[in-house]
Amino acid sequence: MPSHAPSEIAAHPYAPPQSVVAETSELFAWLKDARARTLAVAAGLTPAQMIGPHLATVNPILWALGHVAFFQERWAWRHHHAQAPLRPRADLLYDSFEVEHAARWQITLPDLAETRAYLDEVLERVLDRLSAAEPSTASTYFHRLVVFHEDMHAEAITYDRNTLGYPAPQPHAVEGATDPLPAGDARGAPWPGDVEIPGRSAYLLGATPDQPFAWDNEKWAHPVAVAPFRIARAPVTCGEFAAFVEAGGYREERHWSQAAWRWLKTQKLEQPAAWRRAPDAGWQVRRFAGWVPLPEHHPVWPISWHEAQAYCTWTGRRLPTEAEWEIAAATAPGDRGAAGLAPRKRRYAWGHEPATGARANLDGRRMDSLPVNALPAGDSAWGCRQMIGNVWEWTADAFFPFPGFVLDPYREYSAPWFGYHKVLKGGAWTTRARLVHTGWRNFYLPGRFDIPAGFRTCAR
Repeated sequence: MPSHAPSEIAAHPYAPPQSVVAETSELFAWLKDARARTLAVAAGLTPAQMIGPHLATVNPILWALGHVAFFQERWAWRHHHAQAPLRPRADLLYDSFEVEHAARWQITLPDLAETRAYLDEVLERVLDRLSAAEPSTASTYFHRLVVFHEDMHAEAITYDRNTLGYPAPQPHAVEGATDPLPAGDARGAPWPGDVEIPGRSAYLLGATPDQPFAWDNEKWAHPVAVAPFRIARAPVTCGEFAAFVEAGGYREERHWSQAAWRWLKTQKLEQPAAWRRAPDAGWQVRRFAGWVPLPEHHPVWPISWHEAQAYCTWTGRRLPTEAEWEIAAATAPGDRGAAGLAPRKRRYAWGHEPATGARANLDGRRMDSLPVNALPAGDSAWGCRQMIGNVWEWTADAFFPFPGFVLDPYREYSAPWFGYHKVLKGGAWTTRARLVHTGWRNFYLPGRFDIPAGFRTCAR
């Protein structure tokens, strides 16, 4: 994928597409809904759990709450409305690029009551200002920015609780939802096989200006050539991955790259970190505060990119590229325009209609994955299942900027991570439905094994 060195990355004021203006009522509803969910996923914890142990992959939950308030104040109050800071010390406590990760356990944080007061004050000020002015492209952009940022932190708090072995948050009740996730057979069934997808001479990878919101790393759409490929109909299951573990996959260096083998030895793993062998009970996986029998037909998660790559080597398969994954999710047979371009990419695997519980496992409505054969209404046009929701899916690609990348006002969102992280697609059961779409690029270091990520494979 094309990349640019940091010196080539330009910066100029964000100029949103003139057609993207949201209704004030929608922004109001999203701001309040995001805050309610943030508080819900952080609820029910002791003061000690609100701080928790120092781990490289988590934040103190109390700090994360203050950071959410600070980010909203910074962009929807200070920046957008040119107002003075509401808390003079907030930058010293909650600016994630000024407060080093380890320091978040060392500084004296306001207690939960004061943190809640800060959250409430910022939201109240922002809503008051929002109601006093006509909606604009700028207000749409900055209010959506803080909503999506908060959605991401609510997701992170959810899987941090799983990593730390805390009790699960309450499932999210989606207002107005009439199709709750189907219960079905809890064991599920396999969903094997590949689909064959023709190549594209010039697939448009990236966002187009008519989208309601785009992160800087999605800009802008540019043609890429993709050869014909075959991709799995479903993600790799726990049962399939267990076969790799049982075959000695974690003990045989030949399955791992040099970097991955060093990582594996450093982590001292002989199976996925969230697995254990129970006497007379077989494999178990940790789900929040408890252990459950290995769900054979659920997608394997949480799993790192290194582990996904090793499994692919063992099976003689490979991870899909970002473009391959997106073509399988966002296009349809015969859906071609001039010069092989898709005239309009699907926002979701099933089309452009909103996500529902019958189509995708999103929004924390279940607090776990579903079997890989569940939710046929969410299939892509090619027959791939669960490309939106259930688990994030690792791709083969490193996270690099697209050609002509330009920093958005939130300069630290993408640029510091280019080249080091890997691209994930599709969202997970933890992800908010309003946030995810087929073009969204998530990114994490290849050694992260705490996020609800799995993978699907392609034939070599």
